[in-house]
Amino acid sequence: MANHKATKKDVRQAAKRRDRNRYYGKTTRNAIRDIKEITEPGAFTEKMPDVVSMIDKLAKRGVIHKNKASNLKRKLARKVPVTKAA
Repeated sequence: MANHKATKKDVRQAAKRRDRNRYYGKTTRNAIRDIKEITEPGAFTEKMPDVVSMIDKLAKRGVIHKNKASNLKRKLARKVPVTKAA
């Protein structure tokens, strides 16, 4: 690491961003896991917009790729008919 003030600041900022991104990513993964375990259709449709919003925010921030976000949302949306039939 260089000893320039700007480089030291960049390292601090990158660490802060990395921690923040890891927190948001882990929180979203936990929300996805929890929504997959729901068996009631009403509870699923109630929580689905919140989880989709979390996924979209990750893609907007660049934590995950926009296509990965789309794939995650598609997989969650496919679960709705299975939940209603059960």
